[in-house]
Amino acid sequence: MSLIPTRLRQKLRAAAQDLLADERGDVPGWVLITLMTAGLVVAIWALAGPALAGLFEQAIARVSGF
Repeated sequence: MSLIPTRLRQKLRAAAQDLLADERGDVPGWVLITLMTAGLVVAIWALAGPALAGLFEQAIARVSGF
């Protein structure tokens, strides 16, 4: 004997199947987010790259100076 009535079980099963059928996602949105993130990384790298390179060289010089 089931704890869930048959009618309720059928409604739950139908709702679950509807949710699974709608699981398509938003591909253009994810592509846009990916491209924008890549663009931000390139822009930040272009602005901060020389400063980070100088910081790295200064750290290596200090370690090598000992």
